[in-house]
Amino acid sequence: MLIKSSSALRNDYDAMAKLAKEQPIYITRNGEGEMVFLSQELYERREAELTLLEKLLEAERNRLAGAPVYSLDEVEKELEEIYAES
Repeated sequence: MLIKSSSALRNDYDAMAKLAKEQPIYITRNGEGEMVFLSQELYERREAELTLLEKLLEAERNRLAGAPVYSLDEVEKELEEIYAES
């Protein structure tokens, strides 16, 4: 975890942008945490991970609530039947 001051971001943006491609940088102002600076690629990856986790959590909630559950073999068999009909 990198911690840098807001003046470091302002004064040396290019170096900070390069570092942010590797890991998030926590930006402080007057010694207090203010924001996190990260590359677009890291941001998009984190958003994709959060979206996947939300879907997994919803699936688990549905399973616990009694929604039907299918094995991989059952799903493959059903798909084969659907494609065989087409």
